[in-house]
Amino acid sequence: MWTPKSGLLLLCSCLAAISAVAAIFELSTGQPDWGTGPTSLLIGVAVPLVGVFFYAAVRDARANM
Repeated sequence: MWTPKSGLLLLCSCLAAISAVAAIFELSTGQPDWGTGPTSLLIGVAVPLVGVFFYAAVRDARANM
């Protein structure tokens, strides 16, 4: 069952995934706009957040079935 909380968690997961993909493309160009360090840090933070937010959304949806 969809709830506003699970929808918000899925939104956060999607935004984190988009950020991670964008950062990967930035690094692939050779000269990221923010520099290599901050862009790599963004990838390191965003990728785990995708899994955390997605897992939380699925768990919330299952709890409200």
